[in-house]
Amino acid sequence: MAGMVLSAPAVIDIINGRWRSQILYAGVELGVFEHLSDNGARNAESIAPEIGADPALLYRLLRALSSINLLREDSEGRFSITEGGRLLRSDHPQSLRAMALLEEGPVHYANWRHLPAMIRSGVQDGFRHEFGMTLFEYLSQDPRYAATFHSAMVSYSAAEAFAIRQEMRDELTEPAVFCDVGGGHGYLLAELLKDRPKASGIVFDLPQVTAEQDQHVTRQESLSGRCMHLAGDMFVSVPETEVYLLKHVLHDWNDEECQRILSVLRKAAKPSSRLLICEWIVPGNDESHFAKIVDIAMLCISSGRQRTVDQFTKLLSSTGWAIESMRQLKGSPLAILKAAAS
Repeated sequence: MAGMVLSAPAVIDIINGRWRSQILYAGVELGVFEHLSDNGARNAESIAPEIGADPALLYRLLRALSSINLLREDSEGRFSITEGGRLLRSDHPQSLRAMALLEEGPVHYANWRHLPAMIRSGVQDGFRHEFGMTLFEYLSQDPRYAATFHSAMVSYSAAEAFAIRQEMRDELTEPAVFCDVGGGHGYLLAELLKDRPKASGIVFDLPQVTAEQDQHVTRQESLSGRCMHLAGDMFVSVPETEVYLLKHVLHDWNDEECQRILSVLRKAAKPSSRLLICEWIVPGNDESHFAKIVDIAMLCISSGRQRTVDQFTKLLSSTGWAIESMRQLKGSPLAILKAAAS
């Protein structure tokens, strides 16, 4: 519970939390996890030449990674990888490697230093404060960051798309055309179409994302002929369709920007159209929840925020949509809001 009493050691643990995440980041950035496997333990001296590191200092990093349960050290000072450490390898099917590089890398790290000043001034978006441009503008300026960013989004998308598919398996089963607005490489649309053989879909995103055809998961044979990728600007126009999907889109933008997006969707919608919003919803005042932490991260990297159900209700009603239902996914902080054109 958010109201629980914390001891001094617990508070100190929070203060030092970034030490652990930066140790993890260093291990990922250096490629430590790629050089350890289940096939026997290795010492720092054998790994150091392969990653271009000093053996003595590398040992100290490996020891720290062992202390946070990402590696395991034996009595001879050799290291093997743990289940948690495997998640930081690039070849793991649920790899979190790109997420670690993004969230603890120098770009996002720099944005957080503006947090106190932004709270004082009331002007958010640490990205703009640090780099003089928005995150989305910066993506086009720094190819390395853009590659890490998109890979990290894939890490989120694959697992979340599967969870949404499981939750929505028995809904929206009639033949329909889905439009995943800001849908990236199509993870969510691909998952939803697997259970709806008579449905088809559009992944709608920016031209540079649509052009990355080799990364589109909708190219899989089972979806042949049922998916297309369409380039455009959701602030200007979207295709007319029966079901719109917005997953982690609205939290990137402030209320005025969200109203513009939702108004564009409503203008294109049919009278029977439905809208699915997949977001981390902020719960009651004294309830501890991931959404309340993510909300500060959004403050640091964008004009956006995480929202309560009431805040979503106001946004939707002001743009011609009405909430029909909300459900929390099992074992996930993610929720699904279902709205109808009103």
